[in-house]
Amino acid sequence: MIETLRRRYDRHDWVPVTVGKSGAGVWRLDGSPPLYAKIAPRSEHPDAGFDVASEADRLDWLGARGIPAARVVDSGEKDGIAWLVSTAVPGRTAADDWTPVQRDAVVDAVADFTRALHALPVAECPFDRSLAVTVPDARHAAGNGLVDLDDLDDERSGWSAARLVAELEAALPAVEDPVVCHGDLCLPNVLLDPSTFEVTGLIDVGRLGVADRYADLALITRSLLADDLNPQFDARFADRFLARYGEAPVDLARLDFYRLLDEFF
Repeated sequence: MIETLRRRYDRHDWVPVTVGKSGAGVWRLDGSPPLYAKIAPRSEHPDAGFDVASEADRLDWLGARGIPAARVVDSGEKDGIAWLVSTAVPGRTAADDWTPVQRDAVVDAVADFTRALHALPVAECPFDRSLAVTVPDARHAAGNGLVDLDDLDDERSGWSAARLVAELEAALPAVEDPVVCHGDLCLPNVLLDPSTFEVTGLIDVGRLGVADRYADLALITRSLLADDLNPQFDARFADRFLARYGEAPVDLARLDFYRLLDEFF
């Protein structure tokens, strides 16, 4: 399939993109206009984030509601291989290097945008990411060897898939507060205009859908905690995000639960 697409977009230079963990092959297509291409075989994992066709549907849905995101240029599936060609989103990712003065503005912009995304009418969103969907998907992934046990958060390093499932089931929240969630809300998936700090678009939206707001809050605040790959932010910025978003008091148990759920995907 890649050779067919290369011929279709032969006026672009195809540059492999090696960051990210979508399971798809990703290329930046340098040219006019700049584009991105994702190509992937149908995944054994049932989660929508591994399905290129699911991402195309969600990009179309977001665009129809005025939410800045990539625009679908070309998509389809043939012989078990799916592809998505989309426009490049302008701006810099929130994970890029920012000066100390800029970091507060970046966090505030992402928080404001998250609140606006979560304000979209739930009844209009056709994509279900509730626990009724994601927990069975997590069990399936664990039971079929599809969980990357070498890439667990530090506090769960060395855990088995069986222990992950047991801990997940023991911590199931009693309630869900459904909103339209990005589903993989982390700093690299949000782009901003470096002059105005307005969000210019979302990327990697394959898990977008109706879910508890903490599905997003858990991942973005984890993304704002300092680690070797992201030394410029720390817990103060995670607290700033939650305060700006308007989540007080913070439900720490739900934060922990949705970070645990993310281990399966």
